[in-house]
Order: sequence, then structure tokens, then C-alpha cells
Amino acid sequence: MNINLSKIASQKKIKYFLISFVDLFGVLRAKLVPTQAINEMQKNGAGFGGFATYLDMSPADSDMLAMPDPSSLIQLPWNPEVAWLASDLIMDGKIVEQCPRVILKRQIKKLEEKNMVMQTGVECEFFLLNEDGLEISDKRDVAAKPCYDQSMLMRRYDIIKEICDSMLKLGWKPYQNDHEDANGQFEMNWHYSDCLTTADRHVFFKFMVKSIAEKHGLRATFMAKPFPNLTGNGCHAHVSVWDKKKKKNLFIDNKDELGLSKLGYSFIGGLMKSADCFSALFNPSINSYSRIGASNTLSGATWSPSTVTYTGNNRTHMVRIPDIGRFEVRHADGSANPYLLQAGLLALGLDGVNNKRKPGKRLDINMYTEGHKVKRVKKLPMNLENAIKLFQNSDVAKKAFTPRVVSNFVKLKKRELKKFSSQSDKDTYDWQRNNAIDC
Repeated sequence: MNINLSKIASQKKIKYFLISFVDLFGVLRAKLVPTQAINEMQKNGAGFGGFATYLDMSPADSDMLAMPDPSSLIQLPWNPEVAWLASDLIMDGKIVEQCPRVILKRQIKKLEEKNMVMQTGVECEFFLLNEDGLEISDKRDVAAKPCYDQSMLMRRYDIIKEICDSMLKLGWKPYQNDHEDANGQFEMNWHYSDCLTTADRHVFFKFMVKSIAEKHGLRATFMAKPFPNLTGNGCHAHVSVWDKKKKKNLFIDNKDELGLSKLGYSFIGGLMKSADCFSALFNPSINSYSRIGASNTLSGATWSPSTVTYTGNNRTHMVRIPDIGRFEVRHADGSANPYLLQAGLLALGLDGVNNKRKPGKRLDINMYTEGHKVKRVKKLPMNLENAIKLFQNSDVAKKAFTPRVVSNFVKLKKRELKKFSSQSDKDTYDWQRNNAIDC
């Protein structure tokens, strides 16, 4: 279906377009384009210098063009004269293989060849901080167990309402908002979609939350662990696979004890086999491992996994099966690149299906208190350096994404580690904060 962006601009009174893409580190990049130029940009793309972003490129490379996807268009509810567009990247007439949105689309195509579609929802946790980002914004939010606290939620009603109203206006079907387990932390949920739509919306959601928080004089962060003593920001993903027409959930089996089909267990089998190797995607920042390897927080729990296990309706494991026909992956944190998160989940699931992997025995224990008793359980890496090594050596990753794309990502992450290692001990947490607070 041809979508003429110039006509849409006239109909919706759009004056400017943000032609955007996300680089390998999850940074949202954009050109602000006046409506008068959108026809040319829709045809030829907006130009960028790839080396100036977190892509493995050289200053000598040709211009990189962001080709906007008209079907992704979102008019900013808080500034309707501006519209946002997700883009795929092209250079010298060829698709840029390391573009995260392209990486995801290639995984989607592999599943489509099986006449299947992965549908996902994400639970995005974030903190509302003061303007300089050093403290939580609500000085009265000091309870030891603040999760679901009504008063603390309603003291931020104006911001939460504006974000939720925006999602309602966009047709995302938001259904609940709450104060989360850490002081100053919130979560907002909207309806699941096909994984590309979810990834596009995830990107926009982070931009929207930050923008509306700024409008109210605050700062929002999705950083994995902004405060050492508080619960970190997770980004849990709920996964199901449907037929091509999205009419039948192929993960449902009412005869199974937990309501999950053999296909669903094969997907989990892929996660059990290689989730540790994909930690570099799901937990991509140095700060991520302050969340994964955390001791108990002020509230009494970390709510983050450290081992590769699955269970029924039990939040202490990496994979939880809370209901029929879906499972929740609790591995990723708020700094995860939305496209690489979905691409990683799909790649692991495809590996499980293609190789008919078994997930092994389900564990129903409290992993926080009894996990040490379990023998031969696979552990998640406890730092980014080890996570990168696992990803670099993963045959599953190289087969899914190509060795070159894996190499692109690893090269940039090793460069980041080198910069971090040059910091003095007293500066390490400030460095983490400065490099992750706006993730």
C-alpha cells in the first residue's frame, strides 16, 4: 500500500517529520524535516554520517540514508505538528546489515517462512528523577516497600495521565499504570502486537516518556540500575507465536499443565540453550550488571534473574509461564535496544524450533532463596566483558545475525569497555550514569 506522506501531512496539519533510526547502542537519531521536503525524503531518504553514531563505520564511508517507513508514522500527541517515522538504513544502494531494525526484520522473515508471526508485549520500567538526574523527583517517596503505592502514584498523576492519554490517542490500548518496586519508579503497560510494531512503539515510548517528563521539569531514565540500593529497571517481554493471519495462538495447548504447546516449549528450549550468550543484547550496558548481579535491595528483592531457568507463575526465574499461550522473559533491562531485544528473542526461539530443543526440567522453587541448592544450572554473565565474549563466540548468534554483524556489535562494545577501564575507581559509577542515564 502506497502511503503519501505529503498528503498525510496536509490532512493532519503536520509541519515537521522526525526521520529516525536507532543505532547499535539503542540511541535514537533523527533529522527534523519540514513537510515541504518530505516527498524527496520519502523517495531518497535523509542523509547521515554513520561514523558519528554507534555503528561500525568509518569517516570515509559514503552517506548513510534513513529510508522512512510510512506505516510507522506516529503524530506526537503532545506536539501534533510533528510526526515521527522509523527508518531502515541504506548505504551505496544497499541495506545496512548492522541497522537494528533491519536485523529484526530479517529474523521476522525467517519466521514468516514458517507461516508464523511472533507477537510480544513489553513492560517498560522507568524512574522519574529531578532535572539533573541525581535524585528521584518525589522527596516523599521514601517507603521501604513502595510498589503499587497509591499516594506515590497519584503524586505523579499529571505525568502518568499525559503519557497514558497519549497512548490511548495513538490506539495502543494501554491498560494499567503503577508505581513500581523502587522509590521513584513506574511502569506502564499497553497491548501486545507483532514484534516489529512492538519494537517501533517501544522506541517511541521511551522518547515520549522522556519528552513529557521534561515538559513537567523532570527527567525520566530507563537506565538499568540508577541507584545501587534500589530495584533496577527491567524490560520484561511477553512472547507468543501466532499463525500468519494472527488469528490463532500457536502456543496454546489446553492439555498441557501450564497451557503451553510443544512449539512454545521449543522456543523456551532455545532460550535455555543460549540466553546467556545473548546477554550482551538484553543487558547491553556496563551498568546492566549492577542489576543482574545485585544483592537484595531496599524492598527486599532484586526482581532480576541471575540463572537460566524457567518455571510456572513464579517471578524468581528468567522465564515465567504466567498464563496459557505465552511466556514472560525477565532477562532484559531498560537499556536494551528495542529492536535487538526482539531480534534476540526471535533468534533464540527460531533456534529452539529448528533444532527441536527441549527446555529441560521446570523448576518451581524460589530461586532467590533456594537457587544455590540447584546443581548444574547455567548462570548469566555477571559483567559486560564476559557477556561480549559469549556473544562473540556464539554459533547461534552468528548464524542468526551473520558473523559480520556480530563483529560490528562486539567491536563497538569492546571500545566502550576500554573507555570504562580508563576511569578511576571513584569515577566508575558516575561514568556509568553519564553513559546510560539517557539510554
